[in-house]
Amino acid sequence: MIIDCHGHFTTAPNEVVEWRKRQLAHEGGTYGAPLKVTDDELAEAVDNGQIRMYRERGHDLAIFSPFAGRMGHHEGGPEKSVEWSRLCNDLIHRVVTQRPDTFVGVCQLPQSPNTDLTASVAELERCVTELGFIGCNLNPDPTGGFWNGAPPITDKFWYPLYEKMCELDVPAMIHVSASPNPVFHYTGSHYLNGDTAVFMQLLHYPTLFRDFPDLRLIIPHGGGAVPYHWGRYRGLAQDMGLPTLDELVLNNVYFDTCVYHQAGIDLLTRVIPHENLLFGSELLGAVNGVDPETGHQYDDTKRYVDATPNLTDAQRAAVYSANHLKVYPRLKAKIAA
Repeated sequence: MIIDCHGHFTTAPNEVVEWRKRQLAHEGGTYGAPLKVTDDELAEAVDNGQIRMYRERGHDLAIFSPFAGRMGHHEGGPEKSVEWSRLCNDLIHRVVTQRPDTFVGVCQLPQSPNTDLTASVAELERCVTELGFIGCNLNPDPTGGFWNGAPPITDKFWYPLYEKMCELDVPAMIHVSASPNPVFHYTGSHYLNGDTAVFMQLLHYPTLFRDFPDLRLIIPHGGGAVPYHWGRYRGLAQDMGLPTLDELVLNNVYFDTCVYHQAGIDLLTRVIPHENLLFGSELLGAVNGVDPETGHQYDDTKRYVDATPNLTDAQRAAVYSANHLKVYPRLKAKIAA
């Protein structure tokens, strides 16, 4: 089985975008008017987009969440973030209910700068216990590239959410959203900056996994700069008198394969143990064009994983599905159903 750990509803009907615009423009709290998207519109959005491409590329199942670039935690304030997150998660639930053979849900959390995580904890519990979701996306920077609206991901500020994640036995994918900061292109730099920054936070403040030994975090986009600079992180840990990276983070941290060229996947699979890799494509995601050097689409990551010489057949099978079942324990029941 080929499980894609990193799918977003990037093809949602345009009415969803228009609803969000009306909500943000509305003064005095939440917007409240119902979203009008039919089941047929939802089915068309995924059948002609994600599902068609999954079938063409040989993917069997996708862990599916709202469009990360539109989470917009820096916009609208806490009340609107709750309303928007619930709407997006309910849409994912409708898609999953229509196409349970292809999608399993992961939720967006309501977050806002300098706001506690009470609403995030409540929405996570709702999505897991009521909607059957198997994890969440967690934004380490709700300001969208200014990094002044929340402490490091290891701070006790985040502990109520981690407690709930461990109670429900679900992981989080670390995923920033769009960036209003013109310094950072959101997919070309802000996403990768977020991945890299969080890994260093986990290394720099090593008490998190001592406090939560069962906490599981997925760092997407191949870990940002992390695999390329693995020696730097090993050296920093050594300089700080910390354990090796294997002991420090690799019992709890995983990386996806959303890396869009063969040399990148070869590096990733050579540096990071296969036990810590989850197949993902971010489809339809950051890069949708055809690579003129290969004639194939950049985000067809299965081609790269199939071709890398750094994995045995058994290891490749783990990257494609066995590791997902370990990181997302609730996924096993979904597959059985």
